[in-house]
Amino acid sequence: MKRLTTLGVALFSMTISFGQTIDELKTEQAAKKDSVAAIQGRVDALQGQIDAFPGWKKGAFGTIGANISSFSNWYSQGTPDNNAGNIGVTINAFANLDKEKFFWRNGANVNLQWVKLDDKNNPNDSEDFNGTTDVFNITSLYGYKLSEKFAISALGEYRSSIINNFNDPGYLDIGIGATWTPITDMVVVIHPLNYNFVFAKNDAVYESSTGAKIVVDYTKQLGAVSFKTNFSTFQSYKSGDLSNWTWVNSFGYTLWKGIGVGFEFGLRGNKQEALAAGIASAVDAGTTPPTFDNVDSPTQSYWMFGLNYAF
Repeated sequence: MKRLTTLGVALFSMTISFGQTIDELKTEQAAKKDSVAAIQGRVDALQGQIDAFPGWKKGAFGTIGANISSFSNWYSQGTPDNNAGNIGVTINAFANLDKEKFFWRNGANVNLQWVKLDDKNNPNDSEDFNGTTDVFNITSLYGYKLSEKFAISALGEYRSSIINNFNDPGYLDIGIGATWTPITDMVVVIHPLNYNFVFAKNDAVYESSTGAKIVVDYTKQLGAVSFKTNFSTFQSYKSGDLSNWTWVNSFGYTLWKGIGVGFEFGLRGNKQEALAAGIASAVDAGTTPPTFDNVDSPTQSYWMFGLNYAF
């Protein structure tokens, strides 16, 4: 009996001692968590100062979308035996230099997509991936600061395609004017003196002219979210038929180690391109070609959704 009593007391003492040890460990853990949070707060504050320091800031994020399929004797569809695929990629990159007296902002947007539909029962069809979406745009903006938010600026912007019809057409805007930066990461360019060079094989449709250039760009990264919107328009002084505009929006959400989901959509209005396409269709069909007065010029658009990788 005495031994049992002694054993019980010992076990009770161990239980109390163990409980006290757990409580002490939890208290120590909480203190260390507070210390880690304080250190992380100081690190974040330093990073904020680094980000705000004038100098080169570079970044890029993009979207990759891909799918492949193969059907055999799938009679419910029009092409029961086929191999199909779709591959697309978008890249948004920037390199900006910000100094006390001047800034230099550079950006690029590339959106490429290829589609394949191989009908196994048609030996004459193409087995290759064919380019469908084809967007290539680079800009370079230099500004001499008159104040914190206003600057005298010069802009060069080039737009074209690179898969099938590189520089046919291609657009190069060069102009001078003013740049306004109302908030961080937003740039508004207004250049009343601008020349829009148009490069194309069909000189009868495409024409260069002078006009006004307006660009609004906003690029932001908030934690795991990357966002960019860019609106660019040229308004010709010679004729509204020679004007054009493009609006591209890109979103990215990082889920794990830079990998996430992305979405991009773009809109464009360009009557010269619509006329060139209308004339080509009329020639193929043997009908009367349209003119600027009667051509149908709908808003062009594209969108893409897929995996995203943030650099």
